[in-house]
Amino acid sequence: MRVRVGVLLLSAQFPGQSHTQVLERTVASAVAAEAAGFDDVWVAEHHFMSYGVCPSALTLAGYLLAATTRVSVGTAICVLPTQHPVAVAEQALLLDQLSGGRLVLGVGRGGPWIDLRVFGGADDGAADPRAGFPEALDHVLAAFAGRPVRGSGPGYRFPEVQVVPGPRGGKPPAVLVAATSAESVETAARRRLPVLLGMHADDGEKARMVADHRRLAGTAVGGHVSTHLAYVADTDGEAEAAMRARLPLWLGPGLAGYRRADGAAHPTRDPDEYAALLCRLHPVGSPETCRRRLVRTAAAAGVEHAILMVEGHGDPGRTLENIRRLGAEVLPALRVPPGSGGRDHRARGDTAPSSGSSGPP
Repeated sequence: MRVRVGVLLLSAQFPGQSHTQVLERTVASAVAAEAAGFDDVWVAEHHFMSYGVCPSALTLAGYLLAATTRVSVGTAICVLPTQHPVAVAEQALLLDQLSGGRLVLGVGRGGPWIDLRVFGGADDGAADPRAGFPEALDHVLAAFAGRPVRGSGPGYRFPEVQVVPGPRGGKPPAVLVAATSAESVETAARRRLPVLLGMHADDGEKARMVADHRRLAGTAVGGHVSTHLAYVADTDGEAEAAMRARLPLWLGPGLAGYRRADGAAHPTRDPDEYAALLCRLHPVGSPETCRRRLVRTAAAAGVEHAILMVEGHGDPGRTLENIRRLGAEVLPALRVPPGSGGRDHRARGDTAPSSGSSGPP
């Protein structure tokens, strides 16, 4: 099986690192990923925590699109309930125009976290802004299709507007939906959009989500993306030892940074146990082990696109070396045949309701 492979950059902050050092490592890693032959680079969005210090995936994507020339750059993800969907569509279309069609927009509902109260208007006793995610997504899809957009639903009310710039050459950026719940899988399937499968899920859970998506969509939709931790070393033992020693340094304070919008206590994973689980699930090991595990997940889950979180060691030099080795020793055996990559490979978000108002749940 041939697998399209990208790099996922969370901008993870390890102890003793400044925000500047983390973000500079992120940019250097994206440039290195292009040089190493990866197909795409993906950036994450988090607020008020060391788990990831990039608060705007679209802003960082724009910077990386300017710093690279070949790779696509995706957002993993933009949290729609904390942003106005028309503003997201405008920014995404602008970046796609200026980059020659290299932007991929990943979106999601987000979690019940404090950013919903800061940006999404949630307050005690108020409705959860995440309930409006399908409506927001339909506004983005309508704008991407070049149609007028009008807010007439419960979550968004605004007069009809024509979003500019429109889609480059009439071809909108690809849209993916982060899938960590049945609701998100259904939202994506009803619109025949591919899903972005989380790093916490094992092969069986990913396969079930893809199967549910196919059932709800009524057909197989291409372009699903599977997220992985990846770290390569000379031996499996060396790679696992490095990740089990280093990952908890980031996961401990990072996961503890999640705060619920309602102020309730939030139980967190044990960072050592979670690191051990990630090492078992993902391509952590020798080059052969990394290749085998990526192919295993692709076959089991029915996906042909993997993105690799390469920052697990935290050290900038080791991160760049990890990217180089993955590119040289793992990617060649997984390479997608020429001609299947690029914009035409990506699923289109072109099934939104024509009015741009709230569509199917």
